[in-house]
Amino acid sequence: MSLFRLSFLAPFLIGVIALAGCESFEASDSTAAEDGFGPEYSDQRKTVFGEGGLSLFGDEETSDDGGVNVFLWRASLDTVSFMPVNSADVFGGVILTDWHSSAEAPNERFKINVYILGRELRADGLRVTVFRQIFTRNGQWADAALPAGTKTKIEDSILTRARQLRNTAILQKKQ
Repeated sequence: MSLFRLSFLAPFLIGVIALAGCESFEASDSTAAEDGFGPEYSDQRKTVFGEGGLSLFGDEETSDDGGVNVFLWRASLDTVSFMPVNSADVFGGVILTDWHSSAEAPNERFKINVYILGRELRADGLRVTVFRQIFTRNGQWADAALPAGTKTKIEDSILTRARQLRNTAILQKKQ
């Protein structure tokens, strides 16, 4: 066999072997009966790495729905809950709010975008972008500078709330 053919055959064989050993799917009848779906929707599965698969980042700090830190996600939603949320993507870790004006300052409005960048509860795993507009005399909204420290205060608020949520979860787990 020529070297050229081996270069194509080796990756193919490795892929076939890897796929063959990855996963076998089994569902019990009780699971299908409990959730109302057939076996193809069952969460009980066996993998090469044991039941539940391989977790590289730990289960406790990741969202039940996807890939971001659950405490940062919940804390972010709590922090921006006074504003209308346009979009919230737990898989991408993105929360986008709509413009919000307070009753005390109706000629000024804010918009916040929160980006959760990782699975760990760390300060560098969070990025907040804040936009501010003021209502001008000609009846248009115009971009305006933010008060100093606004972005940092929001990030600190989210991180503080995330630590509170994590500490509460740890205490509940110990009891």
